[in-house]
Parts: sequence; structure tokens; C-alpha cells
Amino acid sequence: TGTSAPPSSAAPSSGGAVSPANPFGVAADAPLEVVIFKGGLGDSYATEIHEPLYKKAFPQATVKHVATQQIAQTLQPRFASGDVPDIIANSGTDLMDSGALQQEGQLLDLTELWDAPSIDDPAKKVRDAVVPGTVESGLIGDKPYLMNYVFSGYGLWYDSTLFEKNGWTAPKTFEEFKALCEKIKAAGITPFAYAGKNASYYAYWMILISAAKIEGNQVLIDIDNLEDGVWKRDSVKQAAAAWAEIGKYMDKSFEGLIHTEVQTRQNQGKVALYPSGSWLENEQKSQTPKEFKYAVAPTPSVTAADKLPYEAIRATAGEAYIVPSKAKNPKGGLEYLRIMLSKEGARGFTEKSGNITVVTGAADGLDLSPGNASLSAAQTAAGQNIVTRSNFENWYKELETELRKQTNALMFGRISADQFCDNMQKAADKTKSDSSITKQKRTV
Repeated sequence: TGTSAPPSSAAPSSGGAVSPANPFGVAADAPLEVVIFKGGLGDSYATEIHEPLYKKAFPQATVKHVATQQIAQTLQPRFASGDVPDIIANSGTDLMDSGALQQEGQLLDLTELWDAPSIDDPAKKVRDAVVPGTVESGLIGDKPYLMNYVFSGYGLWYDSTLFEKNGWTAPKTFEEFKALCEKIKAAGITPFAYAGKNASYYAYWMILISAAKIEGNQVLIDIDNLEDGVWKRDSVKQAAAAWAEIGKYMDKSFEGLIHTEVQTRQNQGKVALYPSGSWLENEQKSQTPKEFKYAVAPTPSVTAADKLPYEAIRATAGEAYIVPSKAKNPKGGLEYLRIMLSKEGARGFTEKSGNITVVTGAADGLDLSPGNASLSAAQTAAGQNIVTRSNFENWYKELETELRKQTNALMFGRISADQFCDNMQKAADKTKSDSSITKQKRTV
């Protein structure tokens, strides 16, 4: 059968001794191959932080680094031949379909990673060192196959320089919100705006966050699961009515604008509060004047009896890292992820990439951009009070399109909150009764 390659590079490593410092039993001399998507985050976080930390733990191991913008193009032939790397940052426009990989048995179940001791506090599991919802965001079926690393927070974004100059503070209740809108309007600035043409989902996110604050996350899980009558619940109705009041402060022309047009108006000091996610600061970099400082505030409380406190924010984990099940050194892959999820690994990533991670408190005290500093403070203030994601946006496209339409009708004053809820319930019922649409369910 010809000459076989030396066992050190070809055969899967037999593993090392399991110990508190080496919970997966990584073989000390097993090579590790890391493939990183080199996009907006760059790859210096891997070459200058995570890979050196791995080398420090396993000085005898060689670490091979591959950077690419074509993840699928680079790796699909390798998955087909069985010669796969140990860690992959599966990202970018050319990412691999993780659902398909999992179905083919190509992904390692990461339960062992989440249950392992945290590097910073071995009395804690890794899963307890990250923001709530992180593990769940990486589930395929009911097991975690993806380690989502970058933390995105959603809320109302404003220029803290403008607010300080005028003595304005972000509102904590909708009563305060309306009073502030009056003050901002008197100053000749549009108090609140979003882009109706292509980004009305920025506004419906706020309505859904408010509904979850009133009732708790169950309402968002029930919306995803097409539960009967969920859109007519008090929490949804109250949230829609509260935001419709704020919609009155918008100019009708905003319905015809796209997101970057409204965002640039905010940079020019013409719009005060804008609903978005934490990618906003980076997206607007070239349009932002030097004195403009992004800050984020949670959505205000709707009632005094809201289940979730004012500090609760919607957060999602993104940028998936995977360990192939047929890797030569899968234990090394798990340990590499555990290093990424240490405070040192997470801080280094934030310093190199400018993005905050899911590791709670890892960015505290770092010299961050104004938006990220504000996001980090909001993450710390929210603690365990995290508003969950919504899956229906990806599961049921027609329902999502209808929600965009109804959100514009509500926010630009054409329909009432009751009509909004009725129309959305009809659309959800239609989706539910359409047997040609594959139904999905979530429990967490």
C-alpha cells in the first residue's frame, strides 16, 4: 500500500492525560490547524492572541494558521477528502452551510466545551462565563455545534456629545421618552427615526423587545412557534401602542428612506434616537464626525409591572466557530475554543478586532470606541436580563415581509395598535395553516 506517512502528522492523536489544566486530554505534541475567515474582524486576534496562548499551553505543538476570505471554496474539497482542519471561523459571504455539515455528521458536538471548567475560575463551567443565550444560539436541533463569539446588542443609539450639550438623558420609561421627544422637537431635531423603505425591521425589533420586557421572553418564543393568538396578547398590544406614540414624532418622508440615509442624518445632528444593533458605529465610520460619540440605551420600560427591568437588552451571539468531527486533533480544537472563551482570550480579541465578545465582563476597563464602551457598560448592567432572539425572521419569510409592512403602517400612523395585532395574527394563522411551509419549533 505504499509508504505510510509518519504517525505524528497522519494518525489522530491518542490524546494526553486529562487534568484540571487539560480537561479534554489534548496530546502535548499534536499539531493544530486553524482556519480563520479574514474579513472585517481581521485575523491578528488569532495570530497574536489565541494561537500564542495555545502554544504557551502546549509548547511542543505546531500551530498552522490559514487565513482566507473563501471559507467554503477552500474547505469543501477538504471535507470531501476527510483532510479537515481542527478549528474553523465559519463566516463571510462564502461560509459553509453548518446545518448541512451537521446532517452529514461533520461537526463536533460542543457540549463537552460548555461543561468544561472555565480557565479563569475552574469552579465555574465555561457556559457560566458567557452571556445568557450564547450556548442556545449555537444549537442545531437540540445540541450545540457552533460557538458564537461576537456579542451584538440592540437598543436606541444616540450621540452622547449632542445629549450632554443639551442636558438630555436617555429615557427609562415611555412617559420620559415622550417628554424627551418634545424637548428634542423644540430644538429643531427629529426625535426618533428609522428607514421605512428597507429597514422597518429595525422598528419591529423595538416593538418585540418591549413586548418581551412586559411579558418575559416566552412571548418571543411563542411568536416563533406560531402559538394561537400570540400577536393579540396584551404585551404585544401595549408595546405596539407605546411605539406608535413615538412614531408620531417622525417625518412621513422617512418611510421612503433607506437605513444609511437615516443613519447619516443622525451623524449630521438631524436625528436624535435611532433603533439598531451594535454594528451601527462601524457601518457609519466614514460618515461620523470626530465629535460624534455613539452610545446605546435600552428600550424604555412600558409599564411599572414589566417582567424584565429597564436594563434588559436584546443581545445575540454571532460569528460561529466550529470543530470538525473528523479533525485530527479535535481535543485541541475544543481547548482552542476554551482559550478563546477565557478573559485573556476575549480581551485580546476585542483589542485586535474592535468587537466585544460573549465573555461577560471581559471588555471592562479596555480602551474602547465610544459605541463599544457604551455597549460593554450595557452588557454589564443587563447581567442575566437578556431579551432573546427571534427565529421567525429566518423561518417564515412571508410572515416577516408582512410584519415589515404592518410596522410601517403602525409607525407612520395609518393603523392602530389593535389593527396591527389583528393583521399580524391573521398573517401568523395563514403561515400556520399553510401545509407547504415547513414548521419549526424552539423551546429556549
